[in-house]
Amino acid sequence: MESENSGGRVNFLAPEVPRWESDPGRPVIQLKGVTKRFGDTTVLDGLDLDIHTGLTTVICGQSGSGKSVLLKLMNGLELPDEGQVLLFGRDTRDLGPQELIATRKRISMMFQNYALLDSFNVERNIGFPLLENTDMPRNKILDMARELLELLGLGDAGKKLPNDLSGGMKKRVSLARAVISNPEVVLFDEPTTGLDPVMIEFVDNLVDQTRERYGITSVIISHDMTSTMRLADRVAMLHEGKILSYGTPEEVMGLDHEMIRVFFEDARTERGLQTGGTDAGISSSADAMEQPIVRLEGVHKRFGEHHVLKGVDMAIPEGKITVIIGGSGSGKSVIMKHIIGLMRPDEGKVEVFGQEISRMSDVDLIPVRARFGMLFQSAALLDSMTAAQNVAFPLIERGVKRRDAREQAMATLEQLRITDIADSFPSSISNGQKKRVGLARAIITRPEIMIYDEPTTGQDPVMLRYVDDMIVEAQELFQITSLVVSHDMSSAFRVAHRIAMLQEGEIRAFGTPTEVSESQDPWVRRFVFAGTERGRRAAEELGLAF
Repeated sequence: MESENSGGRVNFLAPEVPRWESDPGRPVIQLKGVTKRFGDTTVLDGLDLDIHTGLTTVICGQSGSGKSVLLKLMNGLELPDEGQVLLFGRDTRDLGPQELIATRKRISMMFQNYALLDSFNVERNIGFPLLENTDMPRNKILDMARELLELLGLGDAGKKLPNDLSGGMKKRVSLARAVISNPEVVLFDEPTTGLDPVMIEFVDNLVDQTRERYGITSVIISHDMTSTMRLADRVAMLHEGKILSYGTPEEVMGLDHEMIRVFFEDARTERGLQTGGTDAGISSSADAMEQPIVRLEGVHKRFGEHHVLKGVDMAIPEGKITVIIGGSGSGKSVIMKHIIGLMRPDEGKVEVFGQEISRMSDVDLIPVRARFGMLFQSAALLDSMTAAQNVAFPLIERGVKRRDAREQAMATLEQLRITDIADSFPSSISNGQKKRVGLARAIITRPEIMIYDEPTTGQDPVMLRYVDDMIVEAQELFQITSLVVSHDMSSAFRVAHRIAMLQEGEIRAFGTPTEVSESQDPWVRRFVFAGTERGRRAAEELGLAF
């Protein structure tokens, strides 16, 4: 992908434009007194920020603080209401439409939601910017796409469609598309959201290697402070529409401010692995003395030639929090679908509430499923209802009067500190706020078993801790048995009484957080301590390297 000329690497979308020189006095992107409003809401308020050539700048802040808006201003997708946004020394408000398009060709963006084209296979998705905007030979473009796929560990995925890919695979395809044109600047919107610890380390290394190999200036929106400490040359903390602090990670982390302390708390430990109060010094063998509320015995599940679950045995104790954690495509969601009776095993049995549901009819499963609550990964809110109406909906469906349902919904929203969006519609609230509304809707029915599908995905560290606390609080106050599907190792260690680690359809470890962290299995240690020295040593034992 590397091309040489007198100016160095060539941007294939703007081959005649010389690269922006690295000069501390001339930032490649500069925001001066930038204010941005949407209706009566001021998102950015007189913000100043410089992005310097060749460095990786990580922008962090709470959900809804305007980080994604900031990226759109840096890419010319939005214009400021006040102040200046200078891209390569040019004010975006002074550029005509064609000049703005030409400037934007020097900047690439990786979107949080992938933005892949469903009707194109992976190779064409990656090559799309060059196929649509250059006269380069099609074969050369697709060869470049295949080269990137090999680099990303997706060498056999080129002919697949996006719907055939896991979330982690889509993330890597989106990353490949962002860099194929050899841009000068790449803007990353939450590149590691929804990825497991090993894949986060992989993407971090790829971002870093790409910057070094191709001289790319990177701007990253991130909630993962451990990742931030690995990648960032500079950190900009966004708070109340302004940059609260800017500097090296060490300089920012050393400031005495409550939000900074909470944001960087996990980065101060080994991937934030703290067992908190859930261990309680109890061995998982103590569960053998109790009747489990859920039991899987020898569960196999195949989809065509794909053997997803391979003899899964798992006993989930009643009244505790069990986190099922593993990489993308390891079978976590398939296990959950078996537990609530949406799937039946090809072999083995599934018992819930002492009943073997794997042999039940759909009619007999209805009262069993009514004893479950669920928080979906995407929140799955009804767009035509306000937040309060979404939360009240399950109660109204069960015959509760609307006024009583509204009162209970408002009480639950208050518990989650989101009464301010009670009358807002899903389209007008942030992804993090949608997640919290979904959590309120799930908790309001007081289920016996709560299933959380990636509840902390996309949350900033402040809200991640709050969601963790809510999971623990719900379990303690109402003695709910909680099953959490998660990629987030630090969150799992904070909330779990038991952790089940899944790899390629098999349980590799099951026990308390302490027992799992002390496992001698190198694969378990590789996953638990990804990005640390212990994780690297485990990878070496497995013959792996990034």
